[in-house]
Amino acid sequence: MSTSFYLRSLGVALVLAGAAGCSSPKTAIYEHESFDDSGTFSRDYPVSDVAACEAARRALLSQGYIITSNDAKVVVGNKSFQQTGESHLQISFNVVCADDGKGTNHSTMFANALQDRYALKKVNNSASVGVGVLGSVSMPIGSTDDSMVKVASETVSAPKFYDRYFSLVDVFLPQEVKKAENIPEKPKADLGVPEPKAAPAAEKVEPPKEAPAASQPATPPAEAAPIAPQAEPAPAATNPDLPAPTEAIPPLPTPAQ
Repeated sequence: MSTSFYLRSLGVALVLAGAAGCSSPKTAIYEHESFDDSGTFSRDYPVSDVAACEAARRALLSQGYIITSNDAKVVVGNKSFQQTGESHLQISFNVVCADDGKGTNHSTMFANALQDRYALKKVNNSASVGVGVLGSVSMPIGSTDDSMVKVASETVSAPKFYDRYFSLVDVFLPQEVKKAENIPEKPKADLGVPEPKAAPAAEKVEPPKEAPAASQPATPPAEAAPIAPQAEPAPAATNPDLPAPTEAIPPLPTPAQ
């Protein structure tokens, strides 16, 4: 009896200890927020807040984000990713540009991205059958509806993610600002932006070859001279020493034999 009693007491103590361990309060996630300025979500730019947000908007557009805000100092963009047939990921990018008080051409850009995960859920819809005596009866025969349901939402906190984005914003800053601040010109191909293709060179068309010029200029053809009317022959001059021509004398008739 004593042995079984002690075993039961030990078991009860273990159960109570386990329950106490499970019910102990856990450290809340917000306790890890240090609120230190790590520079992950913000950058300073030597342009006005409107110009900074314009560069931020162009950077998001170049990566396929759909812009859903019209404010000149706030940019909101969304982009969807289909990971598998039953999961879906959407990134919402939020950018706020504010004047930092250092001058009219100096501002700070704050950016953060929120990723939402969606999963495909199946919902069974039961069919209701009307019975005169019993009323409506729900039967397990019905249809199945598929819908995407949000299952997780988290703020992207990877520093490299934001470093790549802010580097892309540098590309879309005004050219004169980059020259004044000595911002290096980074190739757009390394940041995911295609370089503009050069227009194909037009084929060189050779002019038609001309015939070689003669050594001496050709004389223009002479105009045809008008044909003079033929002169009538002049009468033959008469010689005074010769007798004048006489008329032809007919031959004498021959005598008959």
